[in-house]
Amino acid sequence: MRLTILNQFYAPDISPTAQMAASLAEHRAARGDEVTVVTGQAGYLEGRLARRSAPPPGLRIRRVWTPDLGKSSLTRRLGGYATFSLGSAIRLALLPRQDVIIAMTTPPLVVVAAVLHQLLHPQTQVVLWSMDCYPDAAERFGELKSGGVASRALRRLTRWAFRHLSAGVVLDGAMADLLNSQYAPRPGTPPLHLIPNWERQALLPNPTPADPVWSGYKALHTDNRCVLLYLGNTGIGHRFDTVLDAAAELGDEALFLFVGGGARWDALQAAVNDQGLTNVVFRGYVPKDETPALMAGAHGALITLDDRALGVMSPSKMHANLAARLPILYVGPAGSNVDEAIDEHHCGVSLRHGDTAGLVEAVRRLANDPDGPGRSRAAFETAYCDAVSLPAFDALLDGLAG
Repeated sequence: MRLTILNQFYAPDISPTAQMAASLAEHRAARGDEVTVVTGQAGYLEGRLARRSAPPPGLRIRRVWTPDLGKSSLTRRLGGYATFSLGSAIRLALLPRQDVIIAMTTPPLVVVAAVLHQLLHPQTQVVLWSMDCYPDAAERFGELKSGGVASRALRRLTRWAFRHLSAGVVLDGAMADLLNSQYAPRPGTPPLHLIPNWERQALLPNPTPADPVWSGYKALHTDNRCVLLYLGNTGIGHRFDTVLDAAAELGDEALFLFVGGGARWDALQAAVNDQGLTNVVFRGYVPKDETPALMAGAHGALITLDDRALGVMSPSKMHANLAARLPILYVGPAGSNVDEAIDEHHCGVSLRHGDTAGLVEAVRRLANDPDGPGRSRAAFETAYCDAVSLPAFDALLDGLAG
């Protein structure tokens, strides 16, 4: 099979979509597919693209020029999106006929470039791998006027693209419901497959007490405190008021460690300073290979989601945290991928925004639940690792090829 994967970021970049694309691309190349990855030159964070290594046999990386603007502002993101969308459309048009193109959603609507290749080669099948949903997300968070000229144009373009899809991949039931209700030409077309994101088991083996712990903990005075780790992006789809209220009530009982960045980062730090919270600390992004040691020093993982994000975004932090045996403390709407995981695998606590008392109680219970880490790892191995999700992708792609 000639398979192309289309995404703005690719490993060794730290973005979750880059890691997902690399895992799938390498897996399919190992199975004998002729795999091409069309991606950008710049990284998710400005100036943070690591040194690249040669791809394995059967895998070609085709990088489109994109400016190194990062994601620190909407203008910078849009600049990267525009250059990659144009460059990838040209790159795909020059490729020989592909059997299947998997278009991810970074940037939004880059699937249009895949459909343009399909217009040149009608036998090509296009799969949309949705990590988020636009323009819906932009409308819900006020970046785009709902019902405005731009919104209506983007919705028409998305519906046009959906008429050309052979299949879609979604991350939770809420996302499937939204896409079917807004963009499917007819109910059930294209078929949407729920395949959770994952982490590679080989990179995150079952941790042991002897595993090294991140050196940054030495300066944080974690003795006798429950450490709650928030790892990754604090984007527009996340909300933290309940977390900060719980931190204020817990005081020295708990340490809330935020490691990452994102659109809400500065505002979150300002809120912590305004409230005089000394048990909430911030550190910048760490390299991917340091995350196991970072998670090894925590007692639980914190994940939040704004109610408006349900169906249009799905947190990607959960899978690595489960692999590290960290119980999940989730504050957000019911029906998200994290809420579904906790409900099915009992790997944490799912709370709604405003339930400060519930979050405080959940933090205090962490140390008294010796089975919690084991349930988290079992959830990872049962549903959120490459050994489970990659075969689901294989079934989809082999079905299309057949």
